[in-house]
Amino acid sequence: MLLTINWSEFWMHFFEVLAVLYVITIISTVIIVILENRSPLKTISWILVLVSLPVFGLISYLVFGQSFRKRKMFNMKELGDMKWLQVMSQDQKLHLDKSRWLKDERIHEKKNLMTLLLNNSKALLTGYNRVKILNDGEETFPSIFKALRKAKDHIHLEYYIIEDGELASELLEILMQKAREGVEVRVIYDDVGSWKLSKEYVKLLQDAGVKIHAFLPVRFPILTSRVNYRNHRKIIVIDGKTAFVGGLNFADRYLHGLPEIGSWRDTHLKITGEAASSLQIVFLIDWYFVRQEVLLDEKYLPYKKVKQKCLLQITASGADSDWASIMQAYFSAITSARRNVYISSPYFMPNGSILMALKTSAMSGVDVRVLLPHKSDSFMTYWGTLSYIEELLEAGVRIFFYKGGFNHSKIMMVDGIMATVGTANMDVRSFEQNFEVNALIYDEDITLELRTRFLADLEDSEELHLQEWQNRSKGQRVKESMARLFTPLL
Repeated sequence: MLLTINWSEFWMHFFEVLAVLYVITIISTVIIVILENRSPLKTISWILVLVSLPVFGLISYLVFGQSFRKRKMFNMKELGDMKWLQVMSQDQKLHLDKSRWLKDERIHEKKNLMTLLLNNSKALLTGYNRVKILNDGEETFPSIFKALRKAKDHIHLEYYIIEDGELASELLEILMQKAREGVEVRVIYDDVGSWKLSKEYVKLLQDAGVKIHAFLPVRFPILTSRVNYRNHRKIIVIDGKTAFVGGLNFADRYLHGLPEIGSWRDTHLKITGEAASSLQIVFLIDWYFVRQEVLLDEKYLPYKKVKQKCLLQITASGADSDWASIMQAYFSAITSARRNVYISSPYFMPNGSILMALKTSAMSGVDVRVLLPHKSDSFMTYWGTLSYIEELLEAGVRIFFYKGGFNHSKIMMVDGIMATVGTANMDVRSFEQNFEVNALIYDEDITLELRTRFLADLEDSEELHLQEWQNRSKGQRVKESMARLFTPLL
């Protein structure tokens, strides 16, 4: 007797079972999201995505939503040979009160910030450094290429974006030549940020003897939950003595800008001296992550001193770190400000803590100014940024739209004595997901130089005023509100 199958009933029951399984999966995932104890805003945002976007919402959470801060991808404590960092940071904390560097009363005001960074990221306090501020690509890239050509022993380069083009070609030529000369060349590039980097480029470097590796490679269609955790750092260390850090990547738009948004306004640092070793440590730990190779030769950490005195800490944060150290540094600097806080950030979507810190400082009489781009290369983050403006204006924060191009600088100056330049934006992604690195500088001259350029940028900007901003169209308000829902996820 032949078994006949009613295919219409079969498929009906199949989809009923599938629907039940999907609902069970969504409920289970929602429970997991709740039990992760994230911020209520982020938890609610993910629940909305899971419930309102069938299938896509679940895939988005699996790929982008899982938290690794408590379940670290790797633990810095595995590096037994780096335990001296803990010892040195503890020693600095014990002797900070007696430090000759804190004799200046204004620098002493920032002692709590220094101690915080020693505690949350083992950011060693260095005193003998020479810091050069590099504005825009026209200053930054020639300085970098000149320093690379002078390398004698090793070049360590770690970048979020390396993209085929004019800048990448010159970088390729220099790195290949140096490798052939016997200089050790190591490169880490972010696999997602550098998705436009050709395989031929990587092969040419490898054939020349350069050791080059991608950070957290992503291979589709195999979905990986690590795709959302990217290495946003921009670090170069040459012979352990000279280093670069800041906001510029190796892509031609960082030199020539883009037609739709104009020239690229950015800030980078060249650091010579003790702090170069701190950036070297960040690179060495990341190299261990991508290669499981510990580089312990003393030549990598010469701790070179220079005659100039400039107090500086290098702090790094990422999905592997115990604390959101850069976010905590921003929070501490803002809340401890007595006179002024000047901020420049291309992507401005602060979490609740930073938002409250800014509003509280402004309402306490501190001169708080925030410089944002008038045009952006990301429409979602742009509308998300706009959603924060009204409440900041109401609190007395002064907001400016930069119209001289695209403002990509990531800097903050506090009280004319402390400044930070680095890779971290003022947004949740930089605080919680990306691997970032910032230089915190306690020096009046450097802060004054940054402040002078910041005030010059304000001259090319439009200041927003509360009453005019409140009169913006309902359509714009809707876009802002919709984007605001997703800001914890961007």
